[in-house]
Amino acid sequence: MSTPEERLAELGLSVPDVVPPVAAYLPAVRSGSYVYTAGQLPMRDGALMAAGKVGHGITAEVATACAQQCALNAIAAIRSQVDDLASVRIVKVVVFVASDPNFTGQPGVANGASELFGQVFGDNGVHARSAVGVPVLPLDAPVEVEVVAEILS
Repeated sequence: MSTPEERLAELGLSVPDVVPPVAAYLPAVRSGSYVYTAGQLPMRDGALMAAGKVGHGITAEVATACAQQCALNAIAAIRSQVDDLASVRIVKVVVFVASDPNFTGQPGVANGASELFGQVFGDNGVHARSAVGVPVLPLDAPVEVEVVAEILS
C-alpha cells in the first residue's frame, strides 16, 4: 500500500513547506491525539494564487484549485506535528469561500480540498465538512481551509 506522500507524487504534487503565519498564531497545534490547523490560505511559493471574490472576478474553477492548495498547506501544517502522515485521519474540514452574494457554489469549491484529502489519505481522508460563504478573508484570499485531524495509534 502506498503512503500519502507517494499518492501525492502520483498526482504530481508534494507536501510544501509550512506557510509561515501572517499574524500571531501557529500553523498547527497538537492536543492529545488531534491536530488543529490554523486557517490555511492558498499560498504557493510565498504568494496567494489568486485574490478576490468567487463569482466576481474569481471563477469557481480557480477557487477550487485554491481550495486544493489550501489542503496541501494544511497537510504540511499537520505533518509539522506528526512523525508519519500514514497515521493521520482527517476528521473535520471547514472551507471558507469569499463570495459574491449571488454565488452559491461553495460546496463545489470545497470539493477541491475534500477530494484531495480523499485521494491522499484514502478512507482516512473521508471527513465531515462545512462550506461557508463569507464576505472577505485575510489578504483578500478567495478561500481558506482549516482542518481537524486525528493521529491514529
